Amino acid sequence: MKRIRQRIKKSRIIKNIMLITLGSFIYAFAFDSLFVPNNIVMGGFTGLAQTLNRFVPAVPIGVTVILLNVPLFILGIRRQGFRLLISSVFAMALSSVFIDVLAYAIRFRPIEDHLVACLIGGGMVGLSMGILLMVGATTGGVELAARLLKYHFRHISIGKLCLFIDLMVIALYTAVFRNINDGLYAAIAMYISSLAMDAVVYGRNSSKVACIICSDGHYIKKRLIELDFGVTSIRASGGYSDNVKSILVCAFKPSRISELKSAIMELDKTAFVIICNAEDIFGEGFADVTLDSL
Repeated sequence: MKRIRQRIKKSRIIKNIMLITLGSFIYAFAFDSLFVPNNIVMGGFTGLAQTLNRFVPAVPIGVTVILLNVPLFILGIRRQGFRLLISSVFAMALSSVFIDVLAYAIRFRPIEDHLVACLIGGGMVGLSMGILLMVGATTGGVELAARLLKYHFRHISIGKLCLFIDLMVIALYTAVFRNINDGLYAAIAMYISSLAMDAVVYGRNSSKVACIICSDGHYIKKRLIELDFGVTSIRASGGYSDNVKSILVCAFKPSRISELKSAIMELDKTAFVIICNAEDIFGEGFADVTLDSL
């Protein structure tokens, strides 16, 4: 049993290392190939490093990112402990190395359409950040700051917290270089990045919730249970008629919506059904949740 646990732990560590490497490479590649050649500023500490690099080109951007992250990692260790931040330190160092190595090895050319560059670049950065957050890592800077802020602002998604901090950095860049166009392109890129990040982090748990209001929910409930839907039954009364009603609440994956509708209409064509999007569902039958992933 002990050997099995060790194998599982080892395979999980290897998987996390591979994902961190992949996420770090995508982040660095998007930055070097799309942001830098097209003068689109990145948000967060990478954006600050970009700004400083314009004044002191001799200092590599990756090295600057590492130096800027040191104080934030110290705060993170106090809040989360060193063990939880090992993966973030690794991801930050790896992405910084990738940034400098790619910039040295390949001379990327700008894309004629800046809008295409910021859309693709923003999507790639959001994808990379989402991959890293899935394994509890960040590249430091904004993502780590957002994770720390998440303890105090649990109702705000990681992507939105990152977007807020990124926009402040972009505003600083725009004010320093007085280039509104580049600032606007950067804002678009960071907005796309936040959407992509939330899609990766929360999209895995996205589901739908059906609220079925009917006169007698016994047969519908029985049928849905047979189809392996989870159902909660609530007794209620109609607001206008005051008649006894049944409310069935059912959470399900989007791919099963047709199956649910068919089952309801088959048994009660008068049922009143409300189907809503659920951004995040966890618990029995769905995703597990930990304090660190909230």
